[in-house]
Amino acid sequence: MKFLISLHINPAVLDALTDDEKAAIGAGHGKFIEALKSSGELIVTQALVDPSQAAVVTVRDGQPAVTDGPFLEAKEFLGGFYLVDCEDKERAIELAAQIPDAAIEGLGVEVRQVMFSDGHLEA
Repeated sequence: MKFLISLHINPAVLDALTDDEKAAIGAGHGKFIEALKSSGELIVTQALVDPSQAAVVTVRDGQPAVTDGPFLEAKEFLGGFYLVDCEDKERAIELAAQIPDAAIEGLGVEVRQVMFSDGHLEA
């Protein structure tokens, strides 16, 4: 079963961390990635740039309009994700609990099963 483990960040929370705490998060992600590779459960992981560098595209009356920056007024933004293939939801939750962000107040880790992939409904 495939699961998306998404990382929701709050820039204010990250800015309040010490350099050592930030380094520990990075090292923790490195160890987590290596463990997922070793277990064969990692499909892909990606980190996203700051939402201030985003572009929002809308189409109205057939004409595209592009605006800079995040569309939603929110404190938290999608900061990255892991796409994993594991036995069941319980295992995906177990994996998500190993991500350093899960232990930091104000950051979020969400687990959602993939419903549709490559043109086929997931079993």
